[in-house]
Parts: sequence; C-alpha cells; structure tokens
Amino acid sequence: MLTNAFNTASAGLQATQIAIGIVSQNVGNAGAVGYVKRSVVAVPSGPANSGVAVSTVSRMFDDAALKQLRLEGSRAAYASTMAGTLAQVDKQYGKPGDSTSLDARLNAFTQALQGLASNPASAAIRGSVLNTASNLSRQIQGISNNLQGLRSGLENRLVSEVATASSLLGAIAELNVKAGATLDAAARADILDRRDQQITQLSSYLDVTAMAQRDGTVTLMTGSGVILLDHGAATTLSFDARGTLGQSSAFSTDPSTRGVGTITATMPGGSRIDLGSRGMLQSGSMAAALELRDTLLPQAQRRLDDLAFGLAQSLTDKTTSATQRASGFELKLTDVANVKPGNHITISFGAGAAERNVILVASNLASRPADASQTVDSNARVQTFTIPPAPATALDYANAISSALSAVSPGLAATSTTAGTLTISGAGVQGITATITQPTSVSDVSDTYPQLPLFVDGAGNMLVSGSLDGAPQRVGLSQRLTVNAALTANSSPLAATGGTATSSRAQFLYDALTSAKQTFSSSSGVGGSQVPYSATVASFARDVVAAEGAAAASARTNEEQQNVALTTAQGWFSKGAAVNVDEEMSHLIALQTVYAANARVLTAVREMLDVLLRS
Repeated sequence: MLTNAFNTASAGLQATQIAIGIVSQNVGNAGAVGYVKRSVVAVPSGPANSGVAVSTVSRMFDDAALKQLRLEGSRAAYASTMAGTLAQVDKQYGKPGDSTSLDARLNAFTQALQGLASNPASAAIRGSVLNTASNLSRQIQGISNNLQGLRSGLENRLVSEVATASSLLGAIAELNVKAGATLDAAARADILDRRDQQITQLSSYLDVTAMAQRDGTVTLMTGSGVILLDHGAATTLSFDARGTLGQSSAFSTDPSTRGVGTITATMPGGSRIDLGSRGMLQSGSMAAALELRDTLLPQAQRRLDDLAFGLAQSLTDKTTSATQRASGFELKLTDVANVKPGNHITISFGAGAAERNVILVASNLASRPADASQTVDSNARVQTFTIPPAPATALDYANAISSALSAVSPGLAATSTTAGTLTISGAGVQGITATITQPTSVSDVSDTYPQLPLFVDGAGNMLVSGSLDGAPQRVGLSQRLTVNAALTANSSPLAATGGTATSSRAQFLYDALTSAKQTFSSSSGVGGSQVPYSATVASFARDVVAAEGAAAASARTNEEQQNVALTTAQGWFSKGAAVNVDEEMSHLIALQTVYAANARVLTAVREMLDVLLRS
C-alpha cells in the first residue's frame, strides 16, 4: 500500500509540475499576437486508476468564435478597401460649393454662356466662355485619368496580395503536415497557434472556410467551393498583371480579349480555376479590388464618358420626332440627310416601365448587331444601318433602314412612296425619333443652324457623334474631350447670326445645357439601371457628383459598421483564448497547494518506510 501511495503522489507531483509549466508559459505569452491560452487535461492512470497523468495540452478557445472572427475580418478588409478607394473617387469631383469642383466648373461655363446671351458683342465674354469650357473639359479629363490611375493601382495591389495569399497557403500546408505528425502536445499547440494565425491572415485577402479533419489537419476552401488546401497539398495562386490600364481594359472570361489581370488558382493536380470571375471571391480585400477595378470604377468612367458625350452632343445634335400617319411614322429626307456615323433612329414600343426600344445606328460599314451599352439604352435591341452614298434619296434611306430592321425586328419595315419622305411601320410602334449631328465637320461653325461643335473629340479632332465604326467613340471620350480649336482661333461664331452678333446662338447653347433634356444610358447607373435616364446636361452632372458622393458615404458607413462587428468578434474570441494573468495567478496558487499536498504525502510515506526499516 505504501508503494501505491508513493507512486500516486509521484504522479501527482509530475502532473502538477507540467501544469505549473503551462501556467508559466501562459503568463509569459500574455498579450502575444496569435497565442492561445493553454491548459492541461489530467486523466486517471495506473492500476485501478490510482494515479494521475497529463493526457494532452489543450488550447482554450471557442471554435465558433474563431470562425466568426475570420468571417468579420474578411468582411472588414473588403469594406476598408471599398471605402478607401471610393473616398478617393469622390475627392476627384471636389467638395460641393468649391470653385474647383466639377459642378462648379459646369456652372461657371453655363453662366458665361448666359452672360454672352446678354452681351453677344463682347469679345471678353466670348473669351470667358471658351476659358470656362476649357476648364470644364480639363477637369473631366483629369478625373477620368485619375480613375484609370486608381484601376492601375488596384491591378498592382492585386499582384502583391495574390503573391502573399499564395505564400500563406504554402506555409499553412507545411504547418498542416507538422500538426498531423507531431506527437508532443506542447509542440503541437505551438504549431496550431501559428497555423490558425496564418489562416486568419489569409482570410483578410479572400473568404476562407476552415474545416478540421480527424488527423489534426484542416481543409481550406472559398465560399464558392474552391478547395485551397487539403492536408499538405496547397493550391497555388497567380496573377497575370497587365500594368497600366486604359478605358477599354476590361475583364473577360476569354483570355484572348481580357484586358486586365485575373487570379488563377492552380490545383495540386494541375487543373486551373479563374478566381477573377464575378462571384468566385465574395469578401476580403482581393474581392473588393476586383469589384472596384472591373465594375465600380468602370461605371464611374462611364458616367464621365456620358457627361462628356452629353456636353458635346447637346450643342451639336438635333432630335426630330416622326409624324404619325395612317401608314406609319413619317420622317422627311431633310431629317436624316446629314446623318453621320453614330447618329441614331430610335423606335419605341410600349410606354413607361414597359417601354422597349429598337435603335438603328448609322454606320459607314455593313449592317451588323451592335453593343447596346454603347447607346442611350443599354436594354435596347441595336443594329447599325449603312449610310447610303450621296446623293441619297428617301428611298435609299428607306432601303438601308429596312435592311437593318429585317435583322433586328422583322415585324418592322421602312418604305418611301412619296418623294422626300420615308415611313417606318409595324405593330406596337409608339414613336420614332431621329437624332442627327448638324455640323458637317469640326470646322463647320457657320450660322446656318444654331448648333455648334464647341466640344470635340481631341483624338483626330472629330465631331462627337457616337460612332460605332471601330472602337466606340463614347468609350474614354472623357479623356479626349476638348474645346474646338476653330473657336479658340476665332470666337466670333459663338454669337454670330447672319454675320452680326446676336444672342440667339448663345441662348440656344445655354438652353441646350440647362433646359433641353437629353437621354442618358442606364449603363451609368444614374437614375436606375433598367431604363434610360432623361435629364438636362447640367442636372446630369450634379447627379453624377451626387452618385459618387453617395457611394463613398455608403462605403464609409459600411466600413464603420463592419469595424464594430470585427471588434465584437475579437472580443468574443479573446474571452476564451486570451490569457488573463489574474486567473493564471489564482490557478498557480491552487497548483502550489496541490503540489505541497503531494509532497507532504511523499514525506509521510518516506517517514513510514523509515519506521518499518528501523523496526
């Protein structure tokens, strides 16, 4: 019996020594990043469970809290990236009321036009009109260039983040193998600490779900189901950066047409998955960078392009509504005779929310389907029609239009039974308009009509007509918009009518910007994403500034809310995992008592054995 007592007390001392060592380790690592509190798990041992032993060293944390911490950390990184970038976008437009803000530049331009209408003979006011117009176009160019700079910055950021994430996956795979092979409980706890810390770091880049396996390893996968790590086999992440991005640089699932980099996950078996596709990454800074680069910043660019297009078009284009007859809707030859590539005829069906359009876009090329997003209605059916060679009759136009209609809307047809007129007919047609650029070239500043090419496309010094022949003219127009050099050389056409200075042209230009409504595509996201938006150019500019401000404010609010959620999750996890020195000291006192008790038992056994040996 004395031998049993001796063995039990010795085992107790040994177990208590291990427990004291764990307390010492906890206290020494209090506050260390990634360290999780340890405790020993004691179990009965020896004959008839007469002794005690330490079965393992356990890490004290709530697994649900750890999962929530990673989830909120990933969301917070996403929100932070969004808020930071959108704040930079909003800053480009200037503060409301600031003289250098975009809307203030436009207001200065329209006020100069209004002043010219009041005093058309003033050369100084004509100069002010051109100066304010130039300031406005340069402001638009600057914002547009900076947007592409932000996109290029995100491209470079993805290079770094993808490389870091791939490196983390490799390191986690190594720790996975060690965790499964290490038998020493204390050493294994250290490995698991490092592994969990790196998984948490990885979750800030992309959404990661960790699933524990029976052998002590974890399997990692994205929210979309892509396996990133299984035991010791890690997926390799790579990014094929494209450097400096331009307006036409866009994502595509077709590598031959893709103009931006994408994240490729190469599985251990060699198969490849494109993580850059929409929805593949759902949170984390990499997901935010992709969404900003491929969706939000291009939309901001589109708004600027539409504004630039509206500025130029409102001053040069004339829209004519067809006259409804019993036989259909009638246009005169004079309504379409000066048509230029990009000018369009819009055929409307239905009304209100049910309205659907067919848009025929003039072209110098053969008739073909066209991208609706490059027109005023991104939901329309779009087909180009070939501009007939001059001198063209109404019948020539009717044949060209009818040929295009047969491809895009077979139920419609164009005819010309009366010289000088053409008629478009078909079931359900509610109305038809023709929008035609009046000046024949950028140098056409005559007073034959009030329209004036004040703003032109600086690439090639061309009229802004929305041509789809080749690259769509609308794309990147905000970077190319400039004031017509013909007017900077001679400003008198700004207010000339019949060879004398009058207010009619200046008043027309002012009204075209502030009173006449233009149609803006739903692709810009201003006024909704389903139907075209009708507004004056001045109003659209204010709406663009407001839209960017609202997006930045929403992102900032989301970031603040997500930071609160992250702080809460950190508190929940720390409640179980962090070392509380006061608790450890209390535990140490208890262990000292246990140790002293076991030592007292050993002393008593020794004294009893001494008595037996002396007797």
